[in-house]
Amino acid sequence: MPLWPNGEEQRELENIIIRGARTAATLEQIIQLEIGDWRKSDKRKWMEIGERYYRNKPDILERQRTAIGASGAKEIVGNLANNKLTNPFTRKLVDQKVGYLLGKPLSVQTDNTAYADEWSDILQPAMFRRLQSTGKQAVNAGIAWWFVHYDDVGKLSFRKMNSLEIKPLWADEAHTILDAVIRDYEVTVYEGLQRKTVRKIEWWDSQGVRRYVVDGTGLTPDVEAGAVGSHFTVQVGDKEQGMNWERVPFICWKYNEEEQPLVEIIKSLVDDYDRNKSDNSNNLEDLPDSIYEVTNYSGTNPGEFRKNLATYRTAFVNDGGGIKAVNLELNVEAYKTHMEQARKDIYEFGRGVDTQGVDIGSAPSGIALKFLYSDLDLDASMMETEFQASLEQLRWFVDTHLFNSAGVDYSGEDLSFILNKDMPIDEAAIITAIKDSVGILSDETLVAQHPWVKDVVAELERIKKQKEDALKRMADGYGGLPPDSDPDGDGGGGDAE
Repeated sequence: MPLWPNGEEQRELENIIIRGARTAATLEQIIQLEIGDWRKSDKRKWMEIGERYYRNKPDILERQRTAIGASGAKEIVGNLANNKLTNPFTRKLVDQKVGYLLGKPLSVQTDNTAYADEWSDILQPAMFRRLQSTGKQAVNAGIAWWFVHYDDVGKLSFRKMNSLEIKPLWADEAHTILDAVIRDYEVTVYEGLQRKTVRKIEWWDSQGVRRYVVDGTGLTPDVEAGAVGSHFTVQVGDKEQGMNWERVPFICWKYNEEEQPLVEIIKSLVDDYDRNKSDNSNNLEDLPDSIYEVTNYSGTNPGEFRKNLATYRTAFVNDGGGIKAVNLELNVEAYKTHMEQARKDIYEFGRGVDTQGVDIGSAPSGIALKFLYSDLDLDASMMETEFQASLEQLRWFVDTHLFNSAGVDYSGEDLSFILNKDMPIDEAAIITAIKDSVGILSDETLVAQHPWVKDVVAELERIKKQKEDALKRMADGYGGLPPDSDPDGDGGGGDAE
């Protein structure tokens, strides 16, 4: 798995188009066209909406109360209640999915001990935290990204990128092979005592990277950062040599095959829930300010009458006059029915678990739990399929790194990534089933299924040691072991003293 050097054979990127043919357009023109379309695309807008709704900043926060004015047009009014009640369904559903699929550390299984040790060095707690954060961004934006690079000490590293900054250029319709990646981002720089925001653009493909600064005239090569570069550098003797991966050094993590964020599916339902709940709160607050029917009022004007009534709770009327309040009627049952259905729809189409909506008892059975979690499990399983493809991309970079740094080729080894779903289980039923399976299944299989076991190999070692200690105590107490004992746990029997 060689890396490509940054040498004379590097093709001129300005003369290519995205799919490999040639065009009269320069690379800078291609970048400007692609980024222009990307920044105003619906897909990018939904990414922004997904992030905003996850942070509980929905559209209801921008709503203003209006009324029909004297001209017949709606005007903003300030004397009516304008409650803006936000309901963070998006955050709860996103956290449910991420916690369910990625709440427990990722497991790697391989028969090659040395290969397993290499992965143990990679899958540190920081990696699990990054994976959870990536899952969150994938659900919010539809897709998340990692950048593959070497850190300051030469260690293979993976940096989570902002999905809004990444414009992928795919080689295939299924979006599985990258031709190139355009990164559009902003940095803060200081010019003397003035702080300034500078917009930069990077073009990454399998041949290296091109860096630009956006100015008033278009794209200018970023000489300061290195206008043209390789993916990374290696020390060869006294010199540094630029090297490139055979692939574009970015890994995508998709929420689903369509790269569609969750918020795009449930936004209208969440907005409806927020709006109706806020309207109901407004009506309750406006009730004391009901409409008044006044006869033979001796005051000055309606505004002063309203103020005096609110302040002193008293009004003076002429003979034969009176005041009658016309109260607003609230249809409580209709409101309650609508809100209950809206909540059900949010969890139904958001494929989540409404813990308030179902009564499964204090000790739910395994069947009841599986039914309650069926939609969440379905969505997590589809997300897992996409993440498994991403983990295979991750493996390619790790294998290539190990081959080039240690000279060991692990690409032919069997390796499985296991995403340990975190669902409440009926522990008592599982433990009973394990007991009933003793003598039918191997100890390893039974131990692996036990809900209290986190490391099967370590637990089997502890069981073996426990048996050996018990036999030793027996030998010390009785002056020897029985003829049919097995001190080594290998079925070979023992020697009586």
